[in-house]
Amino acid sequence: MWRFILSLWIAIAAQSAQAAIEIKTITSPGGINAWVLEEPSIPFTALEIRVRGGASLDLPGKRGAINLMMALIEEGSGDLDAQAFQTQLESLAASFQFRVYDDTVAISAKFLTENQDEALALLRDALTKPRFDQPAIDRVRAQVLSGIASDAKNPNHIAGVALNTAAFGDHPYGTALDGTAETVNGLTQADLFDAHRNVLTRDRIYVSAVGDISAEELGPLLDTLLGDLPATGPPLPDDVDFGLSGGVTVIPFATPQAVALFGHSGIERDDEDFFAAYILNQILGASGFENRLMDEVREKRGLTYGISTFLVAKFHAEMVLGQVASANATVAEAIDVIRAEWARLANEGVTEKELALAKTYLTGAYPLRFDGNAEIAGIMVGMQMIDLPPEYVTNRNSYIEAVTLDDINRVAAELLQPDALHFIVVGEPEGLE
Repeated sequence: MWRFILSLWIAIAAQSAQAAIEIKTITSPGGINAWVLEEPSIPFTALEIRVRGGASLDLPGKRGAINLMMALIEEGSGDLDAQAFQTQLESLAASFQFRVYDDTVAISAKFLTENQDEALALLRDALTKPRFDQPAIDRVRAQVLSGIASDAKNPNHIAGVALNTAAFGDHPYGTALDGTAETVNGLTQADLFDAHRNVLTRDRIYVSAVGDISAEELGPLLDTLLGDLPATGPPLPDDVDFGLSGGVTVIPFATPQAVALFGHSGIERDDEDFFAAYILNQILGASGFENRLMDEVREKRGLTYGISTFLVAKFHAEMVLGQVASANATVAEAIDVIRAEWARLANEGVTEKELALAKTYLTGAYPLRFDGNAEIAGIMVGMQMIDLPPEYVTNRNSYIEAVTLDDINRVAAELLQPDALHFIVVGEPEGLE
């Protein structure tokens, strides 16, 4: 039943839905900004909260504290221990999710209108009155440590950690947000309360709500829900450059198939050429089979089952990244082909046909993202975090269509740097040192 808004958003693609929907912006009496899309036809609401800062706000020597803290929020609050909290949540037919990223923490809530007050009271206690009981800490810590041990045997994770460490050094981006076995084992209950106080602060909150809730109702509700959080938090990290130059780093690992993660510096999300870069990436190696690298590396040469590239625009750094897996005997050839195609696209650009096909795909796929209340709320709060206006929803496809062949080929020459590509290869590759 969560899919009922899909038909409205498909209409957006044809730019005929402006009269059918209205994203409202509000400021609560206590000063919390939010967006709301009212849809009362089904008694259900999705609430999305983001707080800027995320795992990058871990204190020195306490890496993994924010990750562990967010995993413990549902493990008891106020007068409820972990079991009582989960029992009450299930009785309300509500769901909460708490997630951690480098630059944000995310809180997602879904609840029925008839249980709204009780569900939000429970969420309020989780956010403002966490218990961090020692038995819960020990149990969840063990789960985190198990994940860290498993990641240490995962070639993709090994490549990611190695690239981030080499590219970003002692910046928070340079280490895994879940920490190490040593740092996680050293975390105390006091560290978790410090992490909670530092990362969940009102000055960096972004909120969206979609469903059976009005703009007038949302403001006071947010003050009740979030008003007792600390007003401000510690400074955010500085911006950081991508610190890797071109080359290959091999990390020996016993596996029949090598994994390679590769990339160089990227483009900021608010750059005027971002849409050209976005389309360029679709042509170069984004998802699906209709892209240059898939054609050259897989279809023509059979060097991989899959290859992909993506633009990564973090709050403090930007990258163009890609990943590929190939047999140890062929990964060196795959790297040569990737570099050559990177250079060919930079030097020769794309064709009119490629540009037209990419535009058709990207504009057609966009409305399919709006498939349900929670998905729409997530998109709306993400837009707020990068300073996009509500009108972006209806205007976005026009920005794609406005990119010309000259635009994209100029950006290809500026953005793609074949000599700057660095490959982190995990495996036992032949012909690479």
